[in-house]
Amino acid sequence: MSKLTKNQKLALEKIEAGKAYSLTEAAALVKEITTTKFDASVDVDVRLGVDPRKADQMVRGVVSLPHGTGKQVRVLALCTPDQEAAAKEAGADHVGLDEYIEKIKGGWTDVDVIITQPAIMGKIGALGRILGPRGLMPNPKSGTVTQDVAAAVKEVKQGKIDFKVDKTGIVHTSVGKVSFTEDQIVDNVKEFVSTIMKLKPTTAKGTYVKSIYLSSTMSAGIKIDPKSVDA
Repeated sequence: MSKLTKNQKLALEKIEAGKAYSLTEAAALVKEITTTKFDASVDVDVRLGVDPRKADQMVRGVVSLPHGTGKQVRVLALCTPDQEAAAKEAGADHVGLDEYIEKIKGGWTDVDVIITQPAIMGKIGALGRILGPRGLMPNPKSGTVTQDVAAAVKEVKQGKIDFKVDKTGIVHTSVGKVSFTEDQIVDNVKEFVSTIMKLKPTTAKGTYVKSIYLSSTMSAGIKIDPKSVDA
């Protein structure tokens, strides 16, 4: 196990063991304990009282964060020629169809999100082996298969993200950058958790939100009192 740096030790000393912080306190603390020289991402982990192995307890959805993620999201719009101009205007980094399908077949996946139309999914289905493992396969549930490609591109560029619970029952996502203000981090976390609450499966028993932790890239996790997120 690698040794902690002086800054990491000082950061850990600022987190009180066993304490559940309010969301506002955690937002301030995560900025204080982050010592990276780059603008680190701020992440939230929500442990849910669900069994992801059961289809009726799979929590998956999309959320538009009020202040975006702070990340530059690279978007590929695979669309028909009549939608290309609108997709470019909306901010798509790459726009086209057959030429990009061939590039992907050749191993090119230098994008973060792919948006397409329902009529084109037949062509894209053959790319499942390449796109699936990378989480790039367009999906109607996440809003990346739509008739209005330009609108979907705009939403993604403004901070719309999709998420799903993993096999251990945790939903993890980035909700901003350390350079964000405390209020911006708080707003984004509240919107994310609120969306998860709305997706509570009717078959889920007991406590739905078991724990919430806030952290930044390479920082320790800060436990949050779930009640402070609802406030």
